[in-house]
Amino acid sequence: MASAKKFSLFEMVLMAGFVVFSILVLYPFWQTFVLSFSDPIGVSSLGLNLWPEQWITDAYRFVFGYGDIMQAYVNTIIRTLAGTLLIVGFTVLAAYPLSKRELPYRNTITIFFLIAMFFSGGIIPDYLLVKNLGLLDTRWALILPSAVNVFYIIIMRNYFMTIDKGIEESAVVDGASYFTILTKIIMPLSKPVLATIALWAAVYHWNEWFHAMVYIQDSSKTVLQIIVRDMLTALDLSQSANAGAIGGGGGATENLLLSNVRASTVIISIGPIVMVYPYVQKYFIKGIMIGSLKG
Repeated sequence: MASAKKFSLFEMVLMAGFVVFSILVLYPFWQTFVLSFSDPIGVSSLGLNLWPEQWITDAYRFVFGYGDIMQAYVNTIIRTLAGTLLIVGFTVLAAYPLSKRELPYRNTITIFFLIAMFFSGGIIPDYLLVKNLGLLDTRWALILPSAVNVFYIIIMRNYFMTIDKGIEESAVVDGASYFTILTKIIMPLSKPVLATIALWAAVYHWNEWFHAMVYIQDSSKTVLQIIVRDMLTALDLSQSANAGAIGGGGGATENLLLSNVRASTVIISIGPIVMVYPYVQKYFIKGIMIGSLKG
C-alpha cells in the first residue's frame, strides 16, 4: 500500500493561505445568499449570519412580482444569447482572415481596427446612428452596436496564428475551401479562445444597462438591470417613509427589509452567469494566455 504524500512546511503554509483566501472571497457571496432567504427579524440582529434561522422566500416573491421584471428577465436572456452569438460569429469571421500573413493590406486593416478601438465618436453620434438606422426602441439597438469588438478580434487572431499551418495546407491539398477549413478544423481546435470570448460577451450583455436606458422607451423591451435599478430606488424611498421596513406589500412582504430585497436581486442578477462560468473556466486561462502571446 502506497504511503501518504508528505507535504513540506512551505506547501502546507501555501495551502493554508489559499484556504483562507478562498474563504475571504466566498464569504460575501454566501452572506448575500443567506441574507436573501433570511427572516427580516433575524437579519436586523447583530452578528454573523452563516445560516438562516428560518428559510423564507418572501424577498424573491416580492422581486419576481414587481412590475414587468419577468419580461425584463426574458429580454436579458434573449439579448445575452443573441449578442453572444453575434459577437463570437463576427469575431471569428474577422480574425481568421487577419491571421493570414498573405492577406492583402493586412497591416492597414489591422491599424484601421485599432484606431476604431481607441477612438470613438461618443454617445451622441452613436444615438444618431442607431436612430437613423431605424433601430431605436428595438432589441437590435442593444445587440448590433456591440457586435464587433476589436479587442476580441485581436485576441482570436493571435490564437489562430498559433495553430500549425501544416494542418490547413493538408486540407487545401485535399480540396477544402477556406470556409470548410474554418468550420471543420480551425474552430474545433480553438475551443479555449471561443469559450473565453463567449464568456466575455455574455457577461457584457448580461450586465450592460446604459444602452437600454438610452435606446429603449418601451418598458416591455427593457432589460433586467433597468427594472432592478428602478425597483431599488423606489424601495429606498419607501423604506425611508416606513422607518426601515418595506410597506405596501401585504402579508409577510410588508415587513421585508431593503437588505433582503437587495440580496435577492444580487442572486437573481448574477445567478445565470455564476452557473455558466464553471463550464467555461477550464478554457478561460488557456484561451487568454495563448491569444495574448503571438502578434
